[in-house]
Amino acid sequence: MKTRDSDTVKADVERTSSRILEMLDLKGTVTEPGAMTLPCSGYDSAEEVYRARHPWSVYEAPFADMQKAMNRLRAELPKGGWKIVKDGPDRSQGKSPQIVAESEGREFAVDVRLHKEVKAENSPPMLEVTVESRCYRSPVTPTASEG
Repeated sequence: MKTRDSDTVKADVERTSSRILEMLDLKGTVTEPGAMTLPCSGYDSAEEVYRARHPWSVYEAPFADMQKAMNRLRAELPKGGWKIVKDGPDRSQGKSPQIVAESEGREFAVDVRLHKEVKAENSPPMLEVTVESRCYRSPVTPTASEG
């Protein structure tokens, strides 16, 4: 497992998210939050093993345009060095279309889901995207007592 700086990994994940947004080529409103660092599951917290995760979505776009954006993504991901590992309905009650892909070298994974409008819940159609890094080890920083 690589040792990497969290800020560098978060920046790489955000850059990857921007590339996914370019592939989607969808006019709409994009949510703003940036990447965050989370512990990787299956590791003791003392091991300081993390992943960067960047969830975002596009809304205020016609559903038909979102469907076209998903189709563009199916075509563009393999051209950009991504391997689609899942392309079909997710496990939600609505069986939303889902594409899951891993980058060449498996440094990143992306999960994209297309949600229909749910009027009863006042929920507009939305394209939900999550980009994650592979797990990495945080560099050891000397403590004051070691200094």
